Amino acid sequence: MENRSQWGTRLGFLMAAMGSAIGLGNIWRFPATAYENGGGAFFLPYLFALLTAGIPLLIMEYTIGHKYRGSAPRSYRKISKGMEWIGWWQVGVSFIISTYYPVIIAWAIMYAFFSFGTQWGADPTAFFVGDYLQLGDPGTFGALVPMVAIPLLVVWAIVLFTLNRGVKKGIEAANKIFIPALAIIFTIIVIRAVTLPGAMDGLDAFFKPDWSTITDGSVWVAAYGQIFFSLSIAFAIMITYSSYLPKKSDITNNAFITGFANSSFELLAGIGVFAALGFMASQSGVAVSEVVQGGVGLAFMVFPEIISQMPASGFFGFLFFASLVLAGLSSLISISETYIAGVQEKFNISRGKAVLLGGGLATLLSLLFATQGGLNLLDTVDHFINNYGVALSGLFEVVAIAWFAKLLKDFQAHADDISDIKLGAWWKLCLGVITPIVLGFMMLQNLKNEISGAYGDYPIEFLFNYGWIVAIGAMFVGALLTLKKWPNDAANSNQDSEDEEVAR
Repeated sequence: MENRSQWGTRLGFLMAAMGSAIGLGNIWRFPATAYENGGGAFFLPYLFALLTAGIPLLIMEYTIGHKYRGSAPRSYRKISKGMEWIGWWQVGVSFIISTYYPVIIAWAIMYAFFSFGTQWGADPTAFFVGDYLQLGDPGTFGALVPMVAIPLLVVWAIVLFTLNRGVKKGIEAANKIFIPALAIIFTIIVIRAVTLPGAMDGLDAFFKPDWSTITDGSVWVAAYGQIFFSLSIAFAIMITYSSYLPKKSDITNNAFITGFANSSFELLAGIGVFAALGFMASQSGVAVSEVVQGGVGLAFMVFPEIISQMPASGFFGFLFFASLVLAGLSSLISISETYIAGVQEKFNISRGKAVLLGGGLATLLSLLFATQGGLNLLDTVDHFINNYGVALSGLFEVVAIAWFAKLLKDFQAHADDISDIKLGAWWKLCLGVITPIVLGFMMLQNLKNEISGAYGDYPIEFLFNYGWIVAIGAMFVGALLTLKKWPNDAANSNQDSEDEEVAR
């Protein structure tokens, strides 16, 4: 019997998995993506992508973690020694993301307090870029910005404290607080948003279908991209989390619950965001299309302007940014757990030492994003690590499992043995054919866009140093870590471990 940490309850695992999937992108990426790709018509390819890629990939990653009982690198090594580097590559990608993701949470913490008295004034964009971030030129770091660095250290203190407490007392306990609180807070925000003047105009813009987009291949790629990035697939997260499941765990049902819970929150976010944008448009006397924006700009430039025009602005502003903090923390905890688990197993050290080593290094590097050049650096690293780290490693993952190792039949048997919902030929078709083709096409599209023009109009040297080098570096570091031997060669066994049984 293996002495491995386990989730205390099935609900605890589901809360943690949903907490990982439901992040900042659900709130600021999905609404704009849906609007720009056909509005209500986008939900057809989106649902198709969820059922043919999102949930099948979740089932596969849950199965890998549950079957091989280890972090992503260890689990891949148990499949084949030659596949361990994929696990470390994904861990490296998660590590890089964990260096800039907490900075956004730090911004949200400060903006929760800026909401009282609407301290961003009449020009939220100038306040965010100039007064708050003190943004410098691309390629320069400048000085550390105290109002970013201090809350950043607070974020890391919360995350590392949680991780140090372990799976059950730390990660599970935190998510049992964060996720219900996030659901309650965001529901309050949405209810208030849909009762604002002009809200219906915003919702009409969001849901009105443009059926002509259904035949546009780029819309389907956008749908698959949204599903892929929002479900924490190919981050090594779901493999790590599922490795803590007890022996009797309904893998397939858990994947469906996680997938649909994530999509439900994205829909809720879309309703809230576009109701608020409709209100902003009506107050400004312009069309909704003129105020639609996604990403950082939506959260820290557009929403402050909306909040300023709302009754009880301080209260609702605080709730909005508090929801960003909660969504961010639950995701950051899961992202960081990937390398904590990997380092702990590979170097045979205690969890506390792994948290200190991995989390400490991530904390120090994250301070680079708290400088005056932090926003430009964050934008560049995020673009390249997502497009050429997450997406590419995901392609390698599914091709290695489905085409080279040919393990889909074996994984199906494992999942079916412990799940109420039985997998059919559709599952193998999705992973063996549809997903690799879509991911491959996404990579070609990304490269085509990269060649057509420099991302963000940043200098080529800046993009090379902080974009391409960082993305390739994750792969290179993964290969180096593969060379280190495992303690007692414990990872060579591909036998399923015997675990304590916990009620399903």
